[in-house]
Parts: sequence; C-alpha cells; structure tokens
Amino acid sequence: MAWQSIDRVTPADDDSDEPLLSEAVKEKIRGFFVRYPTKRAALLPALHIVQETYGQISHRAMRDIADLLEIPPSHVLDTVSFYSHFWRHPRGQKVVVSCRGLSCELMGAREVNEAIASHLGIREHETTPDGQYSFVTEECLGACEHGPCVLINEKLHKCVKAADVPRLLADPDNDKVDVPRSDLYDGLPLAKKDVLPDND
Repeated sequence: MAWQSIDRVTPADDDSDEPLLSEAVKEKIRGFFVRYPTKRAALLPALHIVQETYGQISHRAMRDIADLLEIPPSHVLDTVSFYSHFWRHPRGQKVVVSCRGLSCELMGAREVNEAIASHLGIREHETTPDGQYSFVTEECLGACEHGPCVLINEKLHKCVKAADVPRLLADPDNDKVDVPRSDLYDGLPLAKKDVLPDND
C-alpha cells in the first residue's frame, strides 16, 4: 500500500475565508481544555466533535481547529490523514467498518467485504449516493474470536458471512446498541447557516 500524498500548496475545494465552526462547537471543544496540559492535546476530541457535527472534517474546519488550538493547520491535516475514521468528504449516516485482520481474513472476511461493496455499489471509503452508508475496512476490530466481524456505527456484528450481508444492511436497527453510551463527542444541532454547502 502506497502512502497518500498531500498537496499542501494548492487551496482545497472546500476551503474558504469564512469561518466554519459555530460558536457552540468551539465552546464544546474549549470544554476539553481543562482536561489536558495543553490546548494541542485536545486535537482528537476536537476532530471527533467537528466530524459528528458536520459529517466530515473540511479543510476550512481544519483551519478553524488549528486557530482554536493554536497549532499549525498542517498538524491538524497530518492527524486527519493518519486516521482512517476521520472523513474529509461527506460520510454516510451509517459507517460500515469491516475487519481485514488475519483472523477475520481466514474466516472469510474478503468475501464479506466484497459482498458489502457490491451490495452498496461503492468502494472502500466511499458513500452511497443517498448518504445512507459509507464503507471502510480496518486492520482489526478487536473481536478476533468472532470473525469475520463488522461494525455498523457502534454496533458489532459477529461471525458475518457474505450471504448475511443483504439482510444485515436491510435491517434498520443494524446500528442500534442496547447499552448506555456517552455523549461526550456527539455533534451539536446545526443552524441552517452552518450546514456545509454541496460541492457539485
């Protein structure tokens, strides 16, 4: 697998001079400052909050985060591009994460991954036209004894077979978890002016 090259010179399509982050989002990020010795240490929580609020982390958002944390924008971009769970383009309402680790691979993960991509009609790290699903693979989901496993948002599906994929993706509750969850990184409701414009 080749390293992704990053053009740091040409302005990005989703960049602008106008700030993107609302004051409410900035305030939620500032709430993490007291937890860490430096503002820079709040970068990962800030990225999660922005992604959950806007559905992606645009270049304009990266610049706003950098200003807020008083760090160079390149440090934000480096972090976003390092982690596969951060999205620089619109992410679906449900993110299907399939394991490609050795244990799952031996149990048929490759066929499961091909079935997911085929059923959704998208490739890895793409989103369906209706915005419902995005698809990615990860090296390990930490459930090797239940391979192949698939994570849909926060719900883990164990021992998935390729034949299970259509039924699994058709289930409207395939991402619902039955345990309490933290709202620490949850996004904030957007005002109409805060919604990202389409880049068509």
